[in-house]
Amino acid sequence: MTIQATSPATSSASAAAAASAKPATGALTTAANQEDRFMKLLVAQMQNQDPLNPMDNAQMTSQIAQINTVGGIEKLNTTVTSLLSAFSAMQAQSATALAGHNVLVAGNSMTLADGPATGGVDLATAADTVNVDVLNSGGATVRTLSLGKQDTGVRSFSWDGLDSSGNAAPQGDYKVRVTATLAGKAVDATALTAARVQSVSNGSGGVQVDLGAAGVKAYADLKSFL
Repeated sequence: MTIQATSPATSSASAAAAASAKPATGALTTAANQEDRFMKLLVAQMQNQDPLNPMDNAQMTSQIAQINTVGGIEKLNTTVTSLLSAFSAMQAQSATALAGHNVLVAGNSMTLADGPATGGVDLATAADTVNVDVLNSGGATVRTLSLGKQDTGVRSFSWDGLDSSGNAAPQGDYKVRVTATLAGKAVDATALTAARVQSVSNGSGGVQVDLGAAGVKAYADLKSFL
């Protein structure tokens, strides 16, 4: 590449031209503005370089590559933003179909009313023994449900409403306590409560699901659908 020499004094002018091409403090820092500043600096360096020590091709290639990288990042950010927006819209649309359906979310409460009560367990790893203790308001164990061997993930269970003696337990609210083991060692297990979806909304915080007494939860907090 050939660079036209202006005068031997251009060496001293190089620093001043490069300084004038620098952005002012507080300038916008968007990718487009950064790319523009890169180009101005490159042009200033080419126009004011020392003819006795010109910029070599490697330096030129390196700086052009930086410009292309900035432009590529800007395009990538735009694409990712568009994808996230589309995903959020699809999530909101699918969530509206949940209204009136039952779901499982983290919680240790269970209600017995007009039939069996439903709950769930979320296992961090597989377990060879999983037990669920149903507790009354006083904390006493009413019934222990043995779920046996279970794989990793979410599992639902049903309580028929009978106590450990086979008698019908009073209807009302109960608590559950989950214990799980693998080869005699405790496994991380989270109790899940069943709740009915009352409504679904989509705001700045994402898709929110109103579960009535169970509160308002983020769509991502729903563990399973019943």
